[in-house]
Amino acid sequence: MRATVVVLAKAPVAGRSKTRLIGALSPQQAADLAEAALADTLETVSSSGADLLCVLDGAPGPWLPPGAATVPQVEGTLGDRIAAAFGEAFARSNGPVLLVGMDTPQLTAGHLAAALTALADHDACLGPAADGGWWCLGLTSAAAAATVAAVPTSRSDTGARQREALLAVGCSVAELPVLVDVDTPADALTVAALAPDSRFARLLHTMVVAA
Repeated sequence: MRATVVVLAKAPVAGRSKTRLIGALSPQQAADLAEAALADTLETVSSSGADLLCVLDGAPGPWLPPGAATVPQVEGTLGDRIAAAFGEAFARSNGPVLLVGMDTPQLTAGHLAAALTALADHDACLGPAADGGWWCLGLTSAAAAATVAAVPTSRSDTGARQREALLAVGCSVAELPVLVDVDTPADALTVAALAPDSRFARLLHTMVVAA
């Protein structure tokens, strides 16, 4: 069985991407950083040996690896879109599914391998984000994906609530390392320091980040 890694992404567009960086950076700079983060993430997933499925809000761009499968995101809340992305991935594959976003360009093949290893003897794995959300969710069955739609997103307890929801439906859950999502200028600087050779870091280092 081949695993599938879903990248849930928004096409980088000035004024719509990484809006919490705007002010410290221009709208175009924020979008350029979002594109770099997405390209880094897609490259890492493409080299992992798993199947890549990009579930996209917007139009594909040059950052998409050649031959990568893409499907549009459904309408609805973030939870609805994540649950639908899992459903699409499980419909295409009989293996486990990992879902990651585009906000952790420091993601490595090691992170993905650890998540897939955890799914060998757990029903789910969850990678907490430093802000209380999560950067990775892995599942071995489509049924558990329904829990995502019921968990409030973008909160300081989203990760904890997602773990509780999985446990409540009988899933065993492996916890992955905590990573920092890029939401704020401080996050961007932290992540660039963690992944200095990434496109994201190289681009950020050419920019002046306003205080």
